[in-house]
Amino acid sequence: MNTSNDGAHLQAALPPGYSETIDNIRLEEYPMLKDTVYLDHAGITPYPKSLIEQSSKHLLQNLFGNPHSNSPSSQLSTRHIEDVRLRALRFLNADPEFFDLVFVANATAGIKLVMEAFREHKGGFWYGYHRDAHTSLIGVREAASEHRCFGEDEEVNNWIQDLSASGAAYHRRQIGLFAYPAQSNLNGRRLPLSWLGRLRFPCQSSNCNVYSLLDAASLLSTSALNLSDPSQAPDYTVFSFHKIFGFPDLGALVIRKESGLPLATRKYFGGGTVESVTCTSEIWHVRKQDSLHEQLEDGTLPIHSIMALGTAFDIHEQLYGSLERISSHTSFLTNQLYECLSSLRHANGLPVCVIYKNTRSSYHDSATQGPIVAFNIRNSNDQWVSNAEVEKLAAVRNIQFRTGGLCNPGGVASCLALEPKDVRRNFLAGQRCGSENDIREGRPTGVIRLSLGAMSNMHDVTAMIRFIEEFFVDRECQPRSGISLSGANVDFYVETLSIYPIKSCGGWQIPSGMAWDVRPEGLAWDREWCLIHQGTRAALSQKRIPQMVLLHPSIDFENGILRVRYDGKLPPSIPNVITVPLSSDSAPFEDLRPQCSKALCPSRVCGDSVSAYTYTSPDIAAFFTAALSTPCTLARFPPGPFSTRHSKFHSPPLGHQAPTQSPQSEQPIPGAFPPTPPPSPPLPNSTITQNKLPILLSNESPILTISRSSLNHLNETIASKSHPQAKPVPASVFRANIVLAQSGPASPVPYDEDNWSSLSILNTSNRESLDASIDPPSSSSSPKSTTLNILAPCRRCQMVCIDPKTAERAEEPFVTLAKTRRLEGEGHKVFFGVHCVLALRGDDDDDDGGEGGGGGGVKGTIRVGDSVVPVRKGEEGCGGG
Repeated sequence: MNTSNDGAHLQAALPPGYSETIDNIRLEEYPMLKDTVYLDHAGITPYPKSLIEQSSKHLLQNLFGNPHSNSPSSQLSTRHIEDVRLRALRFLNADPEFFDLVFVANATAGIKLVMEAFREHKGGFWYGYHRDAHTSLIGVREAASEHRCFGEDEEVNNWIQDLSASGAAYHRRQIGLFAYPAQSNLNGRRLPLSWLGRLRFPCQSSNCNVYSLLDAASLLSTSALNLSDPSQAPDYTVFSFHKIFGFPDLGALVIRKESGLPLATRKYFGGGTVESVTCTSEIWHVRKQDSLHEQLEDGTLPIHSIMALGTAFDIHEQLYGSLERISSHTSFLTNQLYECLSSLRHANGLPVCVIYKNTRSSYHDSATQGPIVAFNIRNSNDQWVSNAEVEKLAAVRNIQFRTGGLCNPGGVASCLALEPKDVRRNFLAGQRCGSENDIREGRPTGVIRLSLGAMSNMHDVTAMIRFIEEFFVDRECQPRSGISLSGANVDFYVETLSIYPIKSCGGWQIPSGMAWDVRPEGLAWDREWCLIHQGTRAALSQKRIPQMVLLHPSIDFENGILRVRYDGKLPPSIPNVITVPLSSDSAPFEDLRPQCSKALCPSRVCGDSVSAYTYTSPDIAAFFTAALSTPCTLARFPPGPFSTRHSKFHSPPLGHQAPTQSPQSEQPIPGAFPPTPPPSPPLPNSTITQNKLPILLSNESPILTISRSSLNHLNETIASKSHPQAKPVPASVFRANIVLAQSGPASPVPYDEDNWSSLSILNTSNRESLDASIDPPSSSSSPKSTTLNILAPCRRCQMVCIDPKTAERAEEPFVTLAKTRRLEGEGHKVFFGVHCVLALRGDDDDDDGGEGGGGGGVKGTIRVGDSVVPVRKGEEGCGGG
């Protein structure tokens, strides 16, 4: 990639060979970045290897005690803490005669400390903040008696000018605090530091009580902040050291000593911040007065983190020299990144990237712009591309950045022209930070942020550009729709049936010839269990813990147990197989009685709050915890006709309500957990009659179906590549319940499922029925049919790249799917397979329970080998088939 001439002056500020030096530093000091493109330095920057090694050595060679003592180890800690405090002030060119530094957990903790002090002032305090502020600054408004958000720089300029007139009189009566970021964490725009001195002048001349709070966390990650002139410095400055060095996790509040008085109103005291305290009949205390940090550092300081901070200063200087060099280096790289993103064009000439750059900033000027680029992607039809899809593909290529609102609501709203009513509407529609459905009413709800750091190099820039070119630049004018390659009518049969008893774990193939219940919430026994974290109670996912695929559940109807086998390594004390009863009644399972113990506990599944029965057996918890190296245990979601979870899709209206059942027609389900409740007529507002689809623990829908023809076509496309990872993938990576294969000698028709509206499954086999509910074989021998309605195509993510045998991640099949199965008008989302649901039929009141509208509640049956006749869109009959 050619470098632009516009960045030549930025590169000229660096010593000769500096870029090569950074490449060598990265190779030696950052092994965690091998084969990784890391572009989230605004979140946190990686730590160098030598920092961890030297910090550990320092701690092993010294005994550091609690500084609130006179022992040698305590005095050693005290001396080192004060040395590091001075080092941190000098890092900012802050003279300790005029400034003090308080160690805090992070920048947010420093902001909160200032807020707590101002909140104690009589009459409260006025608070002003800039639109580009991080949520940590915005949250201060909730403690203020009055607050104002400045939407534009000009508003701030006018307000400062007015302070010497009417505004000054008001602020003489009430203390005020004005806060803003030195650099926007959203787009890297650097705000004017001149406001700090300009604000102080009218306040000093008219006794105006407005103080300044500068959030320097984003700025200091790659640029210097010079506090050498106290008259032009913020009253309070907050930042996080881990944004600069990667380690330790520590922050600071730097206080201009002349501005320390407002913080003295804080009522709380703790640890060593007081000289003397009484607790009985006479209540009084005396605070320490020697320094501001002694008054504000509550409790024991994070001693070992402060020791590591001293080492971090040394290592950082040895590796990079100064923040000024880092600033020149990152400015040069960011300029190249910006220029390349700006130049990307589709074949029809439309730009690929919409970049959110403030008109006052320039990527050629490090005084106005930091090393961050915020943007979104549009396709050649001028439609927005889902940021979630971009991030999924990037994860496959091991490219890491951040998407979403970035904790900067004002900046995002400004970039995306979102009004408060739009934000509220999106929230009520289910939009949350990190949501996959990030295109709402044709508009994005967040941005893509690329941020560079000290060890970033040109390879990071070129890799990101090539990634966007590969997947999101349309080289042809016509869109890639991924729709069926043929319009022919083809019949199918059920090739395989699979259930996934434990959510996100391996599947179990239903034996050939075994009739299986299909219910409104899906195939019987499918995703009835899950593994939950013992701390958060949230369900675990294979997306985050790939080893879950090595857990293989199977159902043993003869013995009435769920058997789980782990195909990985376990400690010798842990068996590789564990069993739990299928039944809620533990009486027949005396030897398994401990595994039956359970408690109903609140849990979270895919963001939904549910109540699940959690197994209390230590053996069960130990087995799954050892397998996944995560503290977890097994839980079971109560099945029943009215699930508390529902699919994101709604069932198409069929013109028939679910039939009313009599208690006599209901067949009990042996082994259900808990027992199936007695049937009752659907209520007027029930989930079924309102077309809401009950689900158990599946992500989106009751049933997932894929086509063998589509899978074969996908594998042929993968095999045509010359890449060593281009290997065919098994059907199991898609975690489908039903795999359909074409009947007869007809030519394969891949992706014909895109055109289906429903599936008619002909239950023609009369072999012995061993269905999922362990019911006796049906007395009827006449052919039955079960109808599944197609809800929507299945949106795919990088989880399909996990090898079901090894749990290792690869690029395929997601990379090929992204290039061949991205549907227009869907946020450029990637699809493979279709979501289905049992059709609710009300015209078969004399049914004996073998099909969708029949007797045993609402259910149908399906088995391997059943014939399947797809109903294509536009060919639907009345009543939904």
